[in-house]
Amino acid sequence: MVNFDKLKYIEACENKLASKFKVIDEVAFFNQRKVCEAFAENKIAVRHFSGSTGYGYGDEGRDCLGKVFARAFGAEDGIVSPHLLSGTHALTVALFGILRPGDTLFCISGMPYDTIRGVIYGEGNGSLKDFGIKFRCCDLIDGKFDYAAVADGLKEANVVYIQRSRGYELRDAFSVEEIEDVCRFVRKNGFGGCIFVDNCYGEFVETREPTDAGADVIVGSLIKNPGGGLAQTGGYICGREKYVDLIGKRLTAPSIGVEVGSHAFGYQYYYQGFFMAPHTVAQALKCSMLIGEAMAGLGYKNYPSADELPHDITRAIEFGDAGKMVNFIREVQYASPVDGYVTCEPWDMPGYDDRIIMAAGTFVSGASIELSADGPVKPPYIAYFQGGLTYEHGKYALMKILDKLV
Repeated sequence: MVNFDKLKYIEACENKLASKFKVIDEVAFFNQRKVCEAFAENKIAVRHFSGSTGYGYGDEGRDCLGKVFARAFGAEDGIVSPHLLSGTHALTVALFGILRPGDTLFCISGMPYDTIRGVIYGEGNGSLKDFGIKFRCCDLIDGKFDYAAVADGLKEANVVYIQRSRGYELRDAFSVEEIEDVCRFVRKNGFGGCIFVDNCYGEFVETREPTDAGADVIVGSLIKNPGGGLAQTGGYICGREKYVDLIGKRLTAPSIGVEVGSHAFGYQYYYQGFFMAPHTVAQALKCSMLIGEAMAGLGYKNYPSADELPHDITRAIEFGDAGKMVNFIREVQYASPVDGYVTCEPWDMPGYDDRIIMAAGTFVSGASIELSADGPVKPPYIAYFQGGLTYEHGKYALMKILDKLV
């Protein structure tokens, strides 16, 4: 484009988004109130930030952290632990805690994310399949639940599995309302087992969580939304007490449960990150919407579309060209505060079926609540953008992207 003024273009995008940014701020305020009330009800004090050693008996910081998460997420009980190493690990522990040999796991949101597939039906690697747990999956119809297929699959199901976010698929994330509707449908069809939601990327995006809307268990990573950019590792599991108790016995040992588990380095960043999370998520959503509006104006298809409020912090941008996709992701890396000098290259990343290119110049390694982008290098060449601790950082990254793409 001749005489393209990127600052004026960004300003025009911001003006279009003003009303949506206001809604995001209102949601953040509502969620901040929930978090503050959870802290107050659990009488959080400085002593809860202290670590423990050895077995960790009587570790108040550990125990109350789970209670704070559970209260804010509308759940009966919660486990929050630095020993849950990632979202995939938290999901794995939770599934192995609930399911038993001969049970069937029924995924109703299409094929789950790449890294959990090997956990579910890997061969000879200690997967659920290796332990005699069956897996069924029904496809979506135009990105929405196929209610007829759901009803049919419930006949054999013990756990119904829903992935809230899109993963590497071309669909919108599910809203809490959509999850509530399908939970209600599942119950009306006589299902009495566990409804299990992979909640990664969705926390605090709306005023409710899936546990407020019929789900029995939600699971996520602390280096995504609920860590607020401060948690350095960890995951959470919240839900009905009977399921959380079973999962706790898998996290440690069946005879012990969550009575043990020390963390010598303390819990301040976990509490403080959760306190910051509603605001941080709002910043990430604004970054996502600004990128989406700008890319749509340049002719690139977005998921969700630029005129819709997102239901998680991720955004899929379809390039249709490998070079443009790679350039977009590289510019996100060049705009990063850490390793901003590094040129990203596609590689065979563990747990993925295709070569992945990933930009994550983050303070916490791989933290996708921080500004990041990634995707499998294959047609139709889609970059998955997420995060942003500050809106200003997202705006700066967009300037660099426009310099490269326009």
